[in-house]
Amino acid sequence: MTTVIAQPRDLLGKEGLDLGTTDWLTIDQPRIDLFADATGDHQWIHVDPVRAKDGPFGATIAHGYLTLALVNIFLPQLIEVRRFAAGINIGADGLRFLSPVPAGSRIRGKGEIIKVEEVKAGAIQSTVRVTVEIEGQPRPACVVDTISRYIPEADHA
Repeated sequence: MTTVIAQPRDLLGKEGLDLGTTDWLTIDQPRIDLFADATGDHQWIHVDPVRAKDGPFGATIAHGYLTLALVNIFLPQLIEVRRFAAGINIGADGLRFLSPVPAGSRIRGKGEIIKVEEVKAGAIQSTVRVTVEIEGQPRPACVVDTISRYIPEADHA
């Protein structure tokens, strides 16, 4: 269930808030192949199921950056901030790829607000740690601290 924040200022003091988990998402070979085409990374471990069957993971695996890119699907399932003029993706900190994601696996995002601060011009900046879990696996695929900035609405007074 998505955590709804009525306005960016309501994020202040929410450090440590557990945002729960998202729906599961299957990482199938066509998705991996599309990512390979988009990035030009056609390494056999990602796109050659026959060769990868005899490789170190017994199957093709998703690109680490594909796993990271899917955080963009998970974030709006974890948190929805309302009433702001603009939202800006500032970037990420602390990115780690901890386990490979074999083709056919299901992954989901788990979220936690770890930092919130007011920055220039009254904007609110939040850092949400997203842990990408692999169904049935003890170690996550990826952990990343995403940074978002919310520009306040203009005062209509």
